[in-house]
Amino acid sequence: MNEVNFIKIDWISIAILSLLIGLGLGNIYSSSQVYLLESLLNLNPFTKQLFFVFISFFVFIFIQLLPINFFIKYSSIIYVLSILSLIGLFLFGNEIKGTLAWYQFSNFSLQPSEFAKPITALALAKYLSDLNSNLKKIETQFYSFLIILIPVVLITLQPDPGTVLIFLSFVLVFYKVGLPSIYMNLFVGFIVLFFSSILFSTFYILFLILFIALALIFFNKKNKTTVRKIFLYGTIFSVFIFSVDFIFNNIFEQRHRDRFNVVLGLEKDLKGTAYNYNQSRIALASGGILGEGFLKGTQTRGKFVPEQHTDYIFSTVGEEWGFLGSSFIIFLYSFLMLRISKRADLQKNVFSKIYSYSTVTLIFSHFFINIGMVIGLVPTIGIPLPFLSYGGSNLIAFCLLFSIYIKLDSQRTSKW
Repeated sequence: MNEVNFIKIDWISIAILSLLIGLGLGNIYSSSQVYLLESLLNLNPFTKQLFFVFISFFVFIFIQLLPINFFIKYSSIIYVLSILSLIGLFLFGNEIKGTLAWYQFSNFSLQPSEFAKPITALALAKYLSDLNSNLKKIETQFYSFLIILIPVVLITLQPDPGTVLIFLSFVLVFYKVGLPSIYMNLFVGFIVLFFSSILFSTFYILFLILFIALALIFFNKKNKTTVRKIFLYGTIFSVFIFSVDFIFNNIFEQRHRDRFNVVLGLEKDLKGTAYNYNQSRIALASGGILGEGFLKGTQTRGKFVPEQHTDYIFSTVGEEWGFLGSSFIIFLYSFLMLRISKRADLQKNVFSKIYSYSTVTLIFSHFFINIGMVIGLVPTIGIPLPFLSYGGSNLIAFCLLFSIYIKLDSQRTSKW
């Protein structure tokens, strides 16, 4: 089917997306208005974002005009090209703030890892929708994780731990489509143990693991299968504990370690590493219930919050629109994610179903981490708020992700 089915297009989701982009433009204008006043002739965040919105619109139209089977037919080739673009960064890339993640073209830069997200979603949907693919099989699990791990390794070398974390969230998609629960248990366990190992001594963590394991074995000693699982989990978690120190001190850079220490309360450098968190919280608190008003935010006008038009755009929302405005933004994202998830369940085509789940996962992981950064629950790791934050690569990539979802969703009742 090559024609555009206007009747079956999810216009409600498109309306929410358009509203988020429009609200994003307003907040980018507010947080970067000082730059606009400095020079109307030079490029600035607001005018650049307008240009990116214009490109995103044509990307959306182009995707809707493609035949529906284009995505499953060429997803593998597109994935290989995406991996080559990540490799090319080590030869032709431009380093910004210690991360080798961009290609520079005059006044514009391109971040291939952003486009690798929807492309990886396509590759996973292609592989897992194959008739022989079954996530209960070790072989399928291996190749599924390999599709994720290839870009993860390349992005880790940049280094960009925030984007790595986004890619690891694809595990949620695997779990949704049949991955054994042991992987999700390990995933959650690793996250908990990682932060616990930074806060507490390795000896205490190991003692706690041993105590819990022995207690569970005692109460389940008659069930040999359960005992074997407990022993397996205990062994894996114990080995992981010893790797945390190496990961934290050798893979993470000092700036990343400082941010973790601030979030965990190990350091209180309000004029250094913790400056962003502190100023962001001040901006959110000053907004109150109704906010200070558009273009009237004290923190925003004074440029006290670094990168406020990008990673910290939500602090502008909180300061100028208050609690009600912030809640409205959260409602829009929540409604959009729930709607995509519900419509994914109605998909008859497995490829479309898996891709739709990936769309929800990528939006959710960005949404959760970004707002967590702004309120100080998550370290600053350079994750923008989709459709709202300034950034050409991120906006165009997410519009690409969303455009493909809309195209596939319009044929959700057909087995193409």
